[in-house]
Amino acid sequence: MTVVAMVPLMGALAIAVDFTEMSREKQAVSNALDAANFATARRLTEGATDDQLRAYALDFFNANLNKINPANTTLSVTLPSNTAGGGLLKMSARLDYKPYFYPVFGQLVGKSETDANQKISFNVTSEVRLKNTLEVALVLDNSGSMTKTGTGSGQTRIDLLKTAAKQLVDTLAHQAAMIKQVDRPVQFGLVPFAASVNVGPGNGNASWMDTEGLSPVSNENFDWSTLNAVDKYAQQTNGIWYKRGTGWGTGEGQMLTRFSLYRDMKVVTNHERVTNSKRVVCDEYNSNNTCKRSHDEYDYIDSYGPFASWQGCVEARPYPYNVNDAAPSGGSANTGIGVGDPATMFVPMFAPDEPGNHWRLTQDPDEATPTTYGAVNSWWNDGATSSTGQSRLRNMAKYFQPRPINAPALAAGNGPNYSCSTNPITPLTDVSVATGLTAIKAAIDLMKPDGGTNVPEGMAWGWRVVSSGEPFTQGRPETERGNDKVVIVLTDGANTYYTPSSLGYSDPADSKSTYASFGYLKPGYNGTSVGRLFMGTSSTIGQFDYSNGNYTNALNEQMATLCNNAKAANIMVMTVALDLSTTKIADQQAIEALKSCSSNSRFRKDPTDASKPAKLFWNATGASLSNDFKEIGNELSNLRVVG
Repeated sequence: MTVVAMVPLMGALAIAVDFTEMSREKQAVSNALDAANFATARRLTEGATDDQLRAYALDFFNANLNKINPANTTLSVTLPSNTAGGGLLKMSARLDYKPYFYPVFGQLVGKSETDANQKISFNVTSEVRLKNTLEVALVLDNSGSMTKTGTGSGQTRIDLLKTAAKQLVDTLAHQAAMIKQVDRPVQFGLVPFAASVNVGPGNGNASWMDTEGLSPVSNENFDWSTLNAVDKYAQQTNGIWYKRGTGWGTGEGQMLTRFSLYRDMKVVTNHERVTNSKRVVCDEYNSNNTCKRSHDEYDYIDSYGPFASWQGCVEARPYPYNVNDAAPSGGSANTGIGVGDPATMFVPMFAPDEPGNHWRLTQDPDEATPTTYGAVNSWWNDGATSSTGQSRLRNMAKYFQPRPINAPALAAGNGPNYSCSTNPITPLTDVSVATGLTAIKAAIDLMKPDGGTNVPEGMAWGWRVVSSGEPFTQGRPETERGNDKVVIVLTDGANTYYTPSSLGYSDPADSKSTYASFGYLKPGYNGTSVGRLFMGTSSTIGQFDYSNGNYTNALNEQMATLCNNAKAANIMVMTVALDLSTTKIADQQAIEALKSCSSNSRFRKDPTDASKPAKLFWNATGASLSNDFKEIGNELSNLRVVG
């Protein structure tokens, strides 16, 4: 009887011991799985490959099994299918537990050896939602048409845009402030654009700027060889122009670049007459050689100051660099002279003085009235040896003659910074902190409308703002998972580039366009006959069709190429058309271009075809803009990880 009674007692004891150990091992596997999942999630956001992640997960899991034989476990790893941002990292593990005492008890009660030694299997799972950080570039139209009243509202388009943009930033900033475990959860940058984009005058010495004049763009419309005095001339060495000769004084040996031109141009700030310097100059003589008519002249002591400084706008890079995010290389600050491609560098805008004279050179009242030629941006006197319109434009000696104190005032916007009308870019800023939120909203408030419309140049800089590489490096690495890079583009009109005649001006240098970020259309880029605006365009764009309509078509093609390149690089593109008419051909083309440029939504379906994703495009009016930006906010909120 005692033996019989011992059997159930032994069974209960065996089950108790095995249950305790089984529970311990199951918990250990669960703990190891969670630890491996979180550790692998960190490696994933650092850019490890799929194979590296699976190997890392297995090693980490096995190392944390706490005395469990890894041979008794099986690990399964499911990586996120979406590498552009967010998603779930899923892991599951199976534990095959082999009881210690139950097999003996089983055989005592008549079970076969096979049945008594069966393993008990358990499955545990773990899911980690990857952090999803956001980097958003607001690429906003600041062209002159933004002063118009928005349809269905009593406010100007620019004021409506400021309000909607700040509400969007506030919405995402409020959500970002609740994420404490992630650094810089939401960042916003701002790219105001018109005919050009302003990168900020503080970047004049940045390594990505062409400070040496090596890019072919740097010397467009500048003929440095016209500086050819015996003691004051220009000489090119290794692609860089230098000041040579004693006539340069302490400046001898310095580089001649667009930046140096800004520094070298002087204006007379004080014109002090020398006491007792009066002299009488005879203008006309009698037949007996006595003076019939004369005028007085004086000696003066002049003080000089700077005429202008670079305001921060840059030229569009030549194709294909204007439609991609290629790293700037080619300046000696980066890779050494003669290495890399100088065309990738960014060149400061310097609108050449167009033909025409503005002030007298002597005190002689009989000096001829300065001749102007009706050019749109003539702001300095032409060189004395200039003859043709092109030679007047390209002559460099003129810039080293000071502007008199009594020279006529320039027309608004004229000068070397012509077409530079926007405020500087605001790089990516963390809006989860008060200082960052205040900074981006203040930059939005400072936007002011003026100038033409160059959407592709604005969008290209939006891409560069969210990019991790130069020029702006605040973006997270492109290999970092769980991060979305978003460019939001808004415009209220078609792309524009203008012939002088379309604005009521003459074209004495035969440049075929006003000066903007693509320079002039003629002569062509780097010794060719094709202007930069036409580079990389299809055969449907006439490369010698110098008309506003063809310029718009060329910009539209540049924009289409840029959009495809950006989306291929996992940039999410959202586009907004503001007050564009569906009955005007140019507006229709702009609407289609913006819609085609936009990315597909990850969450919404096309309302007209549920089998397709919705396009991230909004055809807004002044009345609907606020609600449309709320929809954009909802789309961005869905990208953000909340747990």
